Amino acid sequence: MNRPSVAVLTPQGRGAVATIGIRGAGAVQLVDQCVALAAGQPLGSCAAGRVLLGRVGFAGAAAEEVVVGLVAPDEVEVHCHGGLAAAEAVAQTLVAAGGRRVGWQEWVQDGASDPIAAAALLALPQARTERTAAILLAQYRGALRSEVVAIDELLGRGENSAAGNRLTQLAERADVGLHLTQPWRVVVAGRPNAGKSSLVNALLGYQRAIVFEQPGTTRDVLTAATALDGWPIELADTAGLRAPGNPIEAAGVERAAAAITAADLTLLVAETTAAWDAALHAQVAASARRLLIVHNKSDLAPPPADGRPSGIAVSAKTLAGIDTLAAAITSAIVPQPQAADAAVPITAEQFTVLAEAREQLTRSGAGAARSALTRLLGKLQCPP
Repeated sequence: MNRPSVAVLTPQGRGAVATIGIRGAGAVQLVDQCVALAAGQPLGSCAAGRVLLGRVGFAGAAAEEVVVGLVAPDEVEVHCHGGLAAAEAVAQTLVAAGGRRVGWQEWVQDGASDPIAAAALLALPQARTERTAAILLAQYRGALRSEVVAIDELLGRGENSAAGNRLTQLAERADVGLHLTQPWRVVVAGRPNAGKSSLVNALLGYQRAIVFEQPGTTRDVLTAATALDGWPIELADTAGLRAPGNPIEAAGVERAAAAITAADLTLLVAETTAAWDAALHAQVAASARRLLIVHNKSDLAPPPADGRPSGIAVSAKTLAGIDTLAAAITSAIVPQPQAADAAVPITAEQFTVLAEAREQLTRSGAGAARSALTRLLGKLQCPP
């Protein structure tokens, strides 16, 4: 027998009001069983949209004053005092009377008519910046769905080339879409005492990494989160790259090398007061996905003409050039930022389906591509 779902829809923490959702067959009857309405009439006799005052009684404790909203014939919201205790007490009362407790994620998925909007709504709480939240909100409001429907309509009219170009444009936004809830990983690498930790501190705006003159001070990968131009960034300070003198240093160098391989962007930091290390540059460039050269300690000397490639001259001590470096980092990870209301796929599954549609268009034609897009849209089928 199906039981109505019960979910606490507000996040944990202090607040003025908390909301508990009840949905499914028997939801109204469950609320009538647990809530004494001030109007003295059953909730089932009210029209959808009605808001009523009520009270939930607890054994051995004071009753909780609530506001009950009939959202639909099979969906009710109960609003109580904010905070964990009151919301949990109301939810547990509803569950004890026959409700089925679910998390807010399952609540969103079960009630979604559009799986793309549901995915965006599930991702929104994980957005780390206002900029990434705005992009996710645009997908919730239909930006991606509208673009997919438009591509399907092009296929339906036989405009396969235009449809393929738009599928390619969506695929090119993978880096942005998959980093809306996870930060770009930027690794700071270089020889010992090149000023890597000081540079991390300068980019963060406060002292997160320990700075000491002795080479080899950083022996693990130290991370810190920040945002540059609205994009979430995780900076990773690594051990100096050199021939290790002991097993601990060897482990640090090994972890630094692994971090470079896994990074979205690597900053190779070199001192302006030391000779350029071409061998190290070649080693890091071979492993890095993207690479920026940073000439640090420019307050002591300008980058010499010793064969070193062009890069960004900075002083982690005086902060000269740090703004330029920050701008270069954002340009490297997001070279062509879209408008906040642009269509952006946001899950690996969405990118997989779009890639399949593009491949099917090339191999089997428009019909196969449209079938893939229909799967992406789920319940909201593409037009015939």
